[in-house]
Amino acid sequence: MSSDIYKQLLNIVDVGKRAAMVSTVHNVDLENISPVKKIIFTEEDLHNHDNNYNFDEEFYQKVQFVLQTGNLQFVKVSDKQMYLIEPYFPEAHLIVFGGGHIAMPLVEFGALVGFSVTVIDDRPSFANTMRFPTAENVICESFEKCFNLINLNESSFVVIVTRGHRHDMDCLRKVLEHNTAYVGMIGSKRRVHGVMDTLLEEGFLKEKLDKVNAPIGLDIGAITPPEIACAIISQVISYKRLINLNNGKAIKSTWPEFDRNVLTELSQDADDEMAIITIISTKGSVPRKEGAKMLVWSNGKTLGSIGGGCSEGTVIIIARDVIRNGGYQIETVDMTGSVAEDEGMVCGGIMEVLIESFKK
Repeated sequence: MSSDIYKQLLNIVDVGKRAAMVSTVHNVDLENISPVKKIIFTEEDLHNHDNNYNFDEEFYQKVQFVLQTGNLQFVKVSDKQMYLIEPYFPEAHLIVFGGGHIAMPLVEFGALVGFSVTVIDDRPSFANTMRFPTAENVICESFEKCFNLINLNESSFVVIVTRGHRHDMDCLRKVLEHNTAYVGMIGSKRRVHGVMDTLLEEGFLKEKLDKVNAPIGLDIGAITPPEIACAIISQVISYKRLINLNNGKAIKSTWPEFDRNVLTELSQDADDEMAIITIISTKGSVPRKEGAKMLVWSNGKTLGSIGGGCSEGTVIIIARDVIRNGGYQIETVDMTGSVAEDEGMVCGGIMEVLIESFKK
């Protein structure tokens, strides 16, 4: 079933891995439009690929770029052949070990800038939802036992700010067993130096320890707990948004946010016909960015959004034709004129959308 590809995608993301979905678009002529075919790649697939799909090396480089940066790629090979490479990343997860004075503003800032936040402390008076109302998960457990309750993966941003030197080391030992997006530990330079020497003697690799941000946070002269929290979350954001490529160049990363409701609907086993609408490029000020999706059924029902108002009305009408006729259509939505103004929209840009028929 077509829904199986989306089940596979959700399974990959839910275990904390990144995926790139390739939609191949091919047509012989306007009367013979093929359905869109989809393939999923992970980092492991790229390393082990034997080119069963007959793509050239440049294609695999583009998939690698998408997996690294989260930047969608729409490639037009010819007038009759195109492919869309979409990034799907797990939700960025900020995990804070320690529920003290720095953790309070840090958890608030983390949730505010879009992280799913978990805070852990072994003291009930510090690990509770009253103290951390913006945290998605508050765990009251010892630092030795709490690791069975969390899933550390490549989308985890770990901050260690416990109340004591011993607890910091216990947490760091466990965290270093996993590949995470960021690790930071609080402490003075002297204290941090002692921790690193101890862990080296215990057999931890130097290159692994060198990736730990300690002392933690950007050097902004922070003194108060809210200032220190600002320094920490700023550094965490830099690890989320800036990617250092192999050539030493840093580029901006787009940690893609996807509509889980849309993907869940696409993964369901049901005899449904619908159209998938995906923004594939944008120019100027637009309400939604590349990768945003919505679903349209023939009866007019919709799920998700590509921006609302004038950005959706015409597309929905076209989508219902695509459902009837099959295949796909690429449509330009121009919001630079009076239509957008009449709708009361502040946007003034242009979007290209891929409208594809989809049958489960």
